[in-house]
Amino acid sequence: MGVHPVGRHAAGDRRMFQVLTSQLIDSEACTQAEVIRAFGVPKASVARAVRRYRDGGVGAFFARRRGRRGGTVLTPAVLEEAQRLLYEEYGRAEVAEELGVKPDTLAKAIADGRLREAQARPLGDKSSRSGRDAAAGESLGTACTRIGERVLAAMGVLHGAPTRFEPCLDVPYGGVLCALPALVANGLLCGTDGLLNRLKGHYTAVHVLILMGFMALCRIRTVEKLRGEAPGEFGRLLGLNRIPEVRCLRRKLTELATGDAAERWTAELSRRWMEAAPETVGTLYVDGHVRAYHGSQTAPPRRYTPTNRPPGRSSRISFAPPPTSSPSPTATSSAYASTDRPAR
Repeated sequence: MGVHPVGRHAAGDRRMFQVLTSQLIDSEACTQAEVIRAFGVPKASVARAVRRYRDGGVGAFFARRRGRRGGTVLTPAVLEEAQRLLYEEYGRAEVAEELGVKPDTLAKAIADGRLREAQARPLGDKSSRSGRDAAAGESLGTACTRIGERVLAAMGVLHGAPTRFEPCLDVPYGGVLCALPALVANGLLCGTDGLLNRLKGHYTAVHVLILMGFMALCRIRTVEKLRGEAPGEFGRLLGLNRIPEVRCLRRKLTELATGDAAERWTAELSRRWMEAAPETVGTLYVDGHVRAYHGSQTAPPRRYTPTNRPPGRSSRISFAPPPTSSPSPTATSSAYASTDRPAR
């Protein structure tokens, strides 16, 4: 009435309450203290409403708020890649490292719903895994469950399958993973980049060497005996879906040792071992023995042996027994070597 504004609003309409009280205060019909005492509202809220009214009028209370500024780190392309990795069951730390973002930034995106983590799957036992491995045999082969990696390797796009371990139960020979650091410290993977030949395809030199090391620890003496092992179960020890088939493994070993690659690799290992324990180099005792040859593919020279008189076809082996548990180089003479030629 007169110069006093009159209005009404719904009980829960906070905006209209702020508009009307701001008009009353601005027209000096009442003071801020009177509004605070009458309605029991915070002083800061009343003062903020009055400033908004004086700066922008009634429309300032109904202006659309500016949305949240778009992220400069997690762009749509980065979010898409992060979601793909999360669906492939990569951990948060692995995804953050792969994309070059902070773990807290990734955690906030997951918390506000921009990203979703894959649902945790129950740990599979050996029986369920064997069923899946057998079912995969109807397409690419037994235990070939990572179809994308196999196809890319066959097309020459992928050189070496990525090593990825999965949580599972009842894995045979699982204890050999505890010995992997000792194998690496002993030089198992030394020179795989420059000394041994590079392998193309699904399996790399690292996969083959670790497989051979695990075979020694599991008392699997020959490659042929791998036919009696479950390829999928043994492959999980390497972080793969399966180990190579026997013929494939023989071919990979041949490719690794083509030329003098094997000799250069063993020479480098011998050098590392001797440099690691120089005090034992001068105390190695070199011994030699004659090994009888019963084959028919060649005709090695005849030699005398304590159990073979007259002299028979045989080859020589020279070895250096180590004074400690460290490995030592072994040299075996060729089957064609004559009696007056030193062992190589």
